[in-house]
Amino acid sequence: MRVLITGGYGCIGSWIVRELLQRGDQVFIYDLKEDPRRMRLLISEEQVGRTTFVRGDVTNLASLKAAISGNQITHIIHLAGLMVPACRADPILGAKVNVLGTLAVFEAMRETQGQVKRVVFASSAAVFGPPEDYPAGPLADDVKLSPTTHYGYFKCCNEGNAHVYFRDHALSSVGLRPWTVYGPGRDLGMTCEPTNAIKALAVGRPYHISYGGMQDLQYVEDVAGVFVRCLEAPYTGGKSYNLRGAVVTMAAFHKVLCVADPRAADLITFGELQLPIAYNLDDSALQCDLGPMPCTPLEEGVRRTLEHFRGLQAEGRLDTSDLKA
Repeated sequence: MRVLITGGYGCIGSWIVRELLQRGDQVFIYDLKEDPRRMRLLISEEQVGRTTFVRGDVTNLASLKAAISGNQITHIIHLAGLMVPACRADPILGAKVNVLGTLAVFEAMRETQGQVKRVVFASSAAVFGPPEDYPAGPLADDVKLSPTTHYGYFKCCNEGNAHVYFRDHALSSVGLRPWTVYGPGRDLGMTCEPTNAIKALAVGRPYHISYGGMQDLQYVEDVAGVFVRCLEAPYTGGKSYNLRGAVVTMAAFHKVLCVADPRAADLITFGELQLPIAYNLDDSALQCDLGPMPCTPLEEGVRRTLEHFRGLQAEGRLDTSDLKA
């Protein structure tokens, strides 16, 4: 595959690049500026050099079309977007990047006349409302969506537009709805705090997770694997799917940290506030349509993340500037 990744220098994008390179695929990263610092936490400098940077704005249709045509792109992973705080601070800019940028990706796919076989794009569990909006039990992909943020509504819009492009133009796409993604490289967004807690534990510093309640913790290597699987699995359609990892209380996550390193009992604390996003999401449709999908046990994912951070610390390469004092 010749894969164009928009927003490929972020956390999930860097892990996807790692997986694609290990498979021998050719990787092109479409972004405003070249910034492989997260990749360097995961892959060698030689591997970083095997990626091709393509400068461009995701909202610029002409630039996207040129990138796709000029590099003979066969598949697209669309990750570019502004997250909850940025969309709250500037909803118009958020809509431009998240909605118009996604429309530009689909238009570029359509106008390059069959060159691109599939788009896999990042939606979000933020399309769901708070847990109390829903009945008990796992929630299917197609339950009523009632987000509480601009970001969540922008993602709903993208899911709807993807469906229309399949209906009107037979362009196949897969939307994926991550919840709390954790692991090395996760340093932005509302749900980066569990990763920050693991990083703080690696260096023996206290850290307070500002929220509590239930959450769905998804190991970033698994999430990257799901994106890659959805690029190549036999599929025709324009649906969006739930992802599911370890659905646990914050207290249960804290216990896992204590098993990984007993110092967590004193160093890591957490709040009580439940994030206003339904957490008990059913991924059976994804597993049926495109699976099987990877799912690392929480204990193993936490252990790997802690070891990775400790290794970076030993090499003098662990950035702790994102840890609160």
